[in-house]
Amino acid sequence: MKFVWSVVSISALLLLSFISQSTADAAAKVDESVATNFELMTSDGQSFTLHDYAGKPVILHFWATWCPYCKKLQPGLEKLRLNYQHTDLQMIGISFSEDAGANPGQSLLDRGIKMTTLVLGDEVAKLYGITGTPTTVFIDRSGHIAWMSNTSDPDDPNLDKALQFLLK
Repeated sequence: MKFVWSVVSISALLLLSFISQSTADAAAKVDESVATNFELMTSDGQSFTLHDYAGKPVILHFWATWCPYCKKLQPGLEKLRLNYQHTDLQMIGISFSEDAGANPGQSLLDRGIKMTTLVLGDEVAKLYGITGTPTTVFIDRSGHIAWMSNTSDPDDPNLDKALQFLLK
């Protein structure tokens, strides 16, 4: 019987050790997931700083005018923006990796997309580890990155689910 209790005790200690380590790893990942502040200009020349939206849910949509997958996704994002316009949700497009002479703000307006558009976002894309378009980053009210997506499906139900999670 003592042998069984010894095995149980050792197993319990190993489990507690594992849980403590997992908790520490989870805490480290939470710290790593804090959305880093940045400052960019809007397509109409206004300054934008992420810190100005502290406490609000924010969606950052990294895109480029030449990206066909971005063009496919953006009507779905605009639909979500309109569906949740009664909330404090902020949906921000960040144009990066653009061709010379591109006009991202006008490009979106021409397609009926009215989210705020930030330009020359190459450094911010690097800051967030974004390597391709489209990439959409969901930031919760506490300033943590809750989810990132590379979907180009405008009807992807996970987009709405992530948005509802942000609005809690």
